Amino acid sequence: MNRFLILLTFFSSGLLFSQSEQLAEDYFNRGEFEKALHSYQKLNENKKSSKYIYKIIETLQQLERYDDAQAVIEQRMKEINYPALLVELGYNYQLKDSINLANKYYKDALLKVEEKPSYTYGIAKKFEDHSLLEEALQAYKKGMELNPDFNFNMQMARIYGEQGNIELLFSNYIDYIEKKPSFLSNAKRAFSDFVSENKNNENNLILRKLLLKKLQSNPDPFWYDLLSWLYIQQKEYNKAFTQEKALYRRNQESLSRILDLALTTVKEKENDIANSIFEFILNNSQDIETKLTAHQYMLDIEIENADKKQLEIIDKKFNNLFTQYGKYEQTIALQIAYGNFLAFNKHQPKAASEFLKKSLGLQLSTFQEATVKLKLGDILVLQERFNEALIYYSQIQINLKNSTISQNARFKVAKTSYYKGDFEWAESQLKILKSSTSQLIANDALELKLLISDNKDEDSLQTALKLYSKADLMSFQNKNEEAISLLEKILVEHKGETIEDQALFMQAKLFEKTKQIDKAVASYEYIIANYRDEILADDALYFLAELYQNKLAQPEKAKVLYESIIFNHEDSIYFIEARKRFRMLRGDVIN
Repeated sequence: MNRFLILLTFFSSGLLFSQSEQLAEDYFNRGEFEKALHSYQKLNENKKSSKYIYKIIETLQQLERYDDAQAVIEQRMKEINYPALLVELGYNYQLKDSINLANKYYKDALLKVEEKPSYTYGIAKKFEDHSLLEEALQAYKKGMELNPDFNFNMQMARIYGEQGNIELLFSNYIDYIEKKPSFLSNAKRAFSDFVSENKNNENNLILRKLLLKKLQSNPDPFWYDLLSWLYIQQKEYNKAFTQEKALYRRNQESLSRILDLALTTVKEKENDIANSIFEFILNNSQDIETKLTAHQYMLDIEIENADKKQLEIIDKKFNNLFTQYGKYEQTIALQIAYGNFLAFNKHQPKAASEFLKKSLGLQLSTFQEATVKLKLGDILVLQERFNEALIYYSQIQINLKNSTISQNARFKVAKTSYYKGDFEWAESQLKILKSSTSQLIANDALELKLLISDNKDEDSLQTALKLYSKADLMSFQNKNEEAISLLEKILVEHKGETIEDQALFMQAKLFEKTKQIDKAVASYEYIIANYRDEILADDALYFLAELYQNKLAQPEKAKVLYESIIFNHEDSIYFIEARKRFRMLRGDVIN
């Protein structure tokens, strides 16, 4: 029992002490310096600490009680041998406008580094604390000069960044990487604040020059890695590929980096370089799974813009791959891709279903079986055989509870119910998915739920919402012109209703898909002009800016739209990307 009381007393006193420290900090932050001083003095009486002494000094300086602060510093110098206090004393004289005395103590502190290099960090850090950056740099340089084992390149790089000396920032980080290659990922994060997509940005040119110089004198793998990273930031994927090939030739254990680059180019719609990279992977990989992935992405690229004749050629390519690799568990992803191709591109849903049902007869894992059933469900939705699709989706939910694919199946149940016009059931499923572990599913669920809840009660017959869900289904079925016409009917017959901006936005996306860019621009502009306070305003701004920047070669118009997101839609999911693109278009040297 006594032991329990002792522990209780110990924890209680610790909690009270922590609360007192927080109170002192709050007083200081609110500018109530007399109260802060009293609190810190009391804390220091109970538990003497350098932290509290420095806070007492800082608080006295805020109160302009410089002589009292000096007395505390000098008393502390008598108690401990800590040369960084010389910087503190010098800074206190600087606040009193005694610049000569301040400089004297700063020089004394730097001399202490020469006497004992182990003092370097403490002294330099104290200079940094008081924004005495040149003195901090002198201390770091002197310490490294006297003890080659010291490495303060990272600290120096940070200072150079504050001073705006980007070349020295880069070179110090690079020197640090040379001694500690594990820092490479951190360096990339630091560099990303200073480089942009513009390859002619001065900072980009400086970094490229430094890296090429390093490669010439010491071709270590991390310089190829960093140069590849820089080219990717600049969207110069061919040059990045050159660096990645050089890295691979030095260490041929894995093609994962090259595959990652290929996937980046696919995402950026850089199809020619993507195909070149996948060809390299096919020629160099011994791993069947990697080869199949490359083949599948190359087929996806072909499918995207294929005409009817090319679709027949692609069909033969799929079947040639099945002849080469077989139709068994390892090629299940390719089999699903072929089923999707037959249904959605060749418009042969019956053949697609028959093909995938044969795949279900293989010795599949539970997850593989679920992925096949997910695609079979999609094909049934394509045919508007909704109840059969719901059976497949429900089976996935039962067999793989709480998994991401199960949540995806639940979303498809909701979407299918929405296509059917069963909005109540769809909404009940979407409510569950709002807390999905997959952010993408959660976002899609919330978006669809808001669409339904905002529109289902406006009209007891739900006429406009039913037309909209039918248009959405037609879009899923690749009946794009029919969907556009149905949306036009909503805009005419239900003008002024809450669904109008949603119909305009879907129509704009379909105009983009069918390459009717002028019509897409008009739809986005109408949303921006008439629905500036509604939920789709930032979406319209962002996608219209994308069109002006990437399709219409009118960067000034894009810049104005990105700027509007920055200043009027700070909570938008597009905010960060809009700010990045705005700064690039404005020609900022630093992001």
